[in-house]
Amino acid sequence: MALLARGATVVGVDRDPSAIEASTERLSRFGERFFAIEGNFGELERLLGERGLLPVDGVLLDLGVSSAQLSAKGRGFSFQVDGPLDMRMGREGPTAAEWIDRASERELADAIFRFGEERFSRQIARELKRARPATTLEAVRAVERAVPRRAWPKGIHVATRTFQALRIAVNRELEALSAALSSLQKVLRKDGVAAIISFHSLEDRMVKEAFRELSGRCRCPPGLPVCACGAIGDFELLTKKALVPSEAEVAENPRARSAKLRAVRRVR
Repeated sequence: MALLARGATVVGVDRDPSAIEASTERLSRFGERFFAIEGNFGELERLLGERGLLPVDGVLLDLGVSSAQLSAKGRGFSFQVDGPLDMRMGREGPTAAEWIDRASERELADAIFRFGEERFSRQIARELKRARPATTLEAVRAVERAVPRRAWPKGIHVATRTFQALRIAVNRELEALSAALSSLQKVLRKDGVAAIISFHSLEDRMVKEAFRELSGRCRCPPGLPVCACGAIGDFELLTKKALVPSEAEVAENPRARSAKLRAVRRVR
């Protein structure tokens, strides 16, 4: 909104057709300076290139799931709203229920452990495979049965990590992020800025490492007084550390509590 108000042309890319529709309607007053493309941001280079829009001055990736998606009963993202266990950001691919049914117990456990950092991943995977949940409530009940009551976390719902892991796996979110990060050199013009807001430790780690590589990570042995490897990157870091929301921002929007922002600028 702020960019459009300053006269910029903004292209929105989203897999969710409802997000495309809502943003197009909301920002219609800006005319042709805003338009939306239904697609995966992991294919940003192709989506923009096909329309003759490359290179661009800036890329902003807002990862994760939106409040609108969480509150929609038919989307299956939230463990607090009962509905079909879908979790797809777009219209393609298997739903979460179908993915649970098709995946082996080991694959399911590995995904819950890696993407959800859930220590009871094996027990949860076993119970999900046994239950074959078709709705969010059925999935929640399976998680509750799998995790000993005394081990339920105090600050979050016991199904939070599992639902996060299922969403990431179903939408192949880390693969999309990796592809987007790899495309930045071709997508951005000189002096262009890439900013990424992540909500998961794995995502933030990927962004951090990719930005270090793009900015010319020094590969000298530890202990050398000066860099001798001549590492030079095409980008410069704009954020030495990830920026996090203030207490006031979290109070206004609790879902922002885990957000981390990192940014780089292309200099060559």
